[in-house]
Parts: sequence; structure tokens; C-alpha cells
Amino acid sequence: MTTIFDKSEEGKKGTTFKEESLSELTPEEGLDDGLLRSDELELPEVSKPELIRHYTELSKKNYGVDDGLYPLGSCTMKHNPKSMEDMAKDSRFQNHHPLASEDLVQGNLELMYELGEMLKSISGMAGITLQPAAGAHGELTGMLMIRKYHDDNGELDRRREILLPDSSHGTNPASAAVAGFNAVEVKSNEEGTVDLEQLKSAVGESTAGIMLTVPNTLGIFETDIVEIAKIVHDAGGLCYFDGANLNAFLGRVRPGDIGMDITHFNLHKTFSTPHGGGGPGAGPVAVKQKLVSYLPVPTVEKSEDGYEFDYDKSRSIGKVNSFSGPYGVMVKAYSYIKALGDEGLREVSGNAVLNANYLKEKLKDTYEVAYQGLCKHEFVLSGSGVGEGVKTVDIAKRLLDYGYHPPTVYFPLIVKEALMVEPTETETREALDEFAEAMNSIAEEASENPDLLHESPKTTPVGRLDETKAAREPVLRWRKEGKK
Repeated sequence: MTTIFDKSEEGKKGTTFKEESLSELTPEEGLDDGLLRSDELELPEVSKPELIRHYTELSKKNYGVDDGLYPLGSCTMKHNPKSMEDMAKDSRFQNHHPLASEDLVQGNLELMYELGEMLKSISGMAGITLQPAAGAHGELTGMLMIRKYHDDNGELDRRREILLPDSSHGTNPASAAVAGFNAVEVKSNEEGTVDLEQLKSAVGESTAGIMLTVPNTLGIFETDIVEIAKIVHDAGGLCYFDGANLNAFLGRVRPGDIGMDITHFNLHKTFSTPHGGGGPGAGPVAVKQKLVSYLPVPTVEKSEDGYEFDYDKSRSIGKVNSFSGPYGVMVKAYSYIKALGDEGLREVSGNAVLNANYLKEKLKDTYEVAYQGLCKHEFVLSGSGVGEGVKTVDIAKRLLDYGYHPPTVYFPLIVKEALMVEPTETETREALDEFAEAMNSIAEEASENPDLLHESPKTTPVGRLDETKAAREPVLRWRKEGKK
């Protein structure tokens, strides 16, 4: 692939200014020569049209949800209304400094407070922090509160285990470990839900809590969740609810009503922030009343004089983010919830579940469905047996030639050759039909000409990569030839 350095030619300039106009662009005293490193950096020399065309060409090689269906299982890569983006760009939100005094940012604080109240209502919880910057950050925040809770009760020395179903999100065990806990796996049963007998044998005096992904990564809701909560509570543990899959039950089930003590939200999955590319994200954490005093400080509260930061949390785990958290994401989430209202949010989950089950039905005769029955927002197929020598990775690579981003592959680990598909609630039936047709065509190709899949993709800017080499010997930056 051509880089901007390949187009460089000595003496070319992007823009030439008249000498007398320079004073309008820089301070009168100019920049200190010691701050200038143009020779050292060896920047490319190209004309302005070349520069613009180069990066425009690169942008066309990218793929995003504005280009087409993005069925990345467990990640809710859905279309988000552009009007929410416009709200977050409003200068009255953007230009307030995070260190401004409370009396100057009452509008900002009011938005944060009301967003928190709405999220508490959606989850059935008593308190909330908006600080965490992502779902996994919310998980860690929850684990730190569980740790502090047991420490205050004088039980942390023996309560060092967090129970984790084998169908959990991959970040769950990492979050537990970073907080100082040992992860204990609990197997799934034939229905793809937590095996209660396995759970009962795993709980005990060393149990600090359980982390439940609901619906789990198989797209199945834990039907025994009330019983699971009782088993863990009876053992003295706390129940953490991974709310990243909220699209599946939004407006229909509240974690706080079914025995959960802590839950996090992925605002960038559920409430209108484009997801992917490393951010931006937000992972607010809501808790039951007995854990409110453990929340990170400050929280935003309402008083007789307006809205204010509250640092009065006697058992707080302290701050988990700079300033107040990812405010721009909060604006989008607030706008999204207000725009849809209760009925609209309920419709989100209804359409998410409908789309997933519709697409599963379209594919079930061609691909092996890991677990039968109704799914929620996503489902898991297996690439096994589609064609001689054909693996899931071959199906995913061939899908690129059809103009689609592949689903999540090889996760969850409990399904052999897993293909994890989440169509989201924002796709039309026509879009789902087209994707199903592509998937079924690939299955037919796999049966008749498996070598075609082994050599795919053929139409992309870059062909099939050596992924093992890329993982073991990553090249993370461009270097000019001859330089180390």
C-alpha cells in the first residue's frame, strides 16, 4: 500500500504564504528555533491536493457501519442517529472547562444528574457513578467496590474468588484479576446457561461474588438468574451484572429487580455513541443502596441551591477517572434516551431480538446453530462441516469479498469454530436478507470449491495476511528505508 512518504518529492509545498501574512498566523516573537524539528522529522513534501487525495483514498478503504451491516457479535455495532452527534458538538457543551466552578456549569451538571437518574431507573439501582470510560473500566470499578465491601466487613482475606461462567465476556476474568481476585470458571449446561449444580459446588466461604454476562455471549438469557443470585448471596457474595448486552432487554428487565447488586452500562453500545476504533466509550456503574457509599467520588447530586459535586462517600474507592468522565458520550446518551422515551427504548430491545432470531432462522439450515431455541440480541453459529477443510476464518475472509465486515470469530471459546452474529435493531429486513444470502452463498462455495475460501479475500486492498506472523512480529510504525 502506498504511503504519503512514497509520494514525497523534494521542494513540494502544501501552501505558500506571503511574508507579510505570517504575522497573522504566529505570535510576533515567533517560535523558538529549538522547538522546530522539521529537518529532524523528515516530513513528507507533497502538494495540498496530493495530501487530501491520499487520505481520502485511504478513507474509502475503511469499513464502518455507515457503509453497511456490521454484524460483530457481542459489540452492538449499530447505526446511531447523527442528531446525537450534533448535540455533543454544540459549543455550549464543548467549550466548558472541566475545572470551571460549579456555578458556571450548572447546565452540564444538570445533564449529568438527570442522565444518572434515568440510568438508575432503567437498571433498578439506587446510586450511580458516571466516571468509568469503558465497559471493562466499569467492570474494574465494580470489582474494586466488591473488594472494599469485603475488606470493610473483615472478610477480604478469605473472600478472594470471583465466579465466572464460561459464557462471560472476555474482559470479565481480566477485571477480576486486576482487582486482586482469583477467577473460578463455572461451566454451562446443555441449554447454554449457568449449570446450577456446578455453581453450588463452586460457592463457599472464599466467594467474593459472581460476574454474570446477561444475556451471555451465546445470546441466551440466564433463566435461573434469580436462583443464581440467591445461591451467591447465601454464600455471602455479591452479584455483578455485566450490562454490555442491554440492547437485548432494555425497557423489559431491570438488573436490580432480579437480585443484582452492581451493573455497568456501555453507553457506546446501547445509547448512541459510535462503537469501535478504541473509543470513545463510557461505562457508568450503578449499585444497590448498600453499596452507594462505595461509589467513586465525586458523584453529581441535586441540592436546594442547584447541582453540585458530592465528595461525601464514607467508604468510596476514590476517583477512577480524571475530572467527571467522558462527558461528550454522556450528552449523546442523554439525548438518545430523551428522544426515544420509555416506549422507544422498549422497542429497541424488541427489534434487536426480532432481528437476531430472524437472521438465525435464515441461516440455521446452512450452518450449525450452537444452541437451539430463541436467542436474544445475538446468536452463535459454527463453521464446522460447511466444506472440506474449511474453517470459520475462511468463511470470515470470504465474507470480505461480499462487501461485509465479518462477525466475531472463535468466540465464545466454548463453541467450536464459533461465528458470533449480532445484527442489531437498526438493520432492515432487506439488509438482513442480503447478508443471509451472502452467508448461504459462501456455504455453497465452501462445499463446491473450498480452495476459493482458503485463498480469500480476493477483492480487498490487501489479500490474506499471515496473522500468526502479524501477532508475533507486529510492525506498529512506519520507518524510512535504511533507518532503524
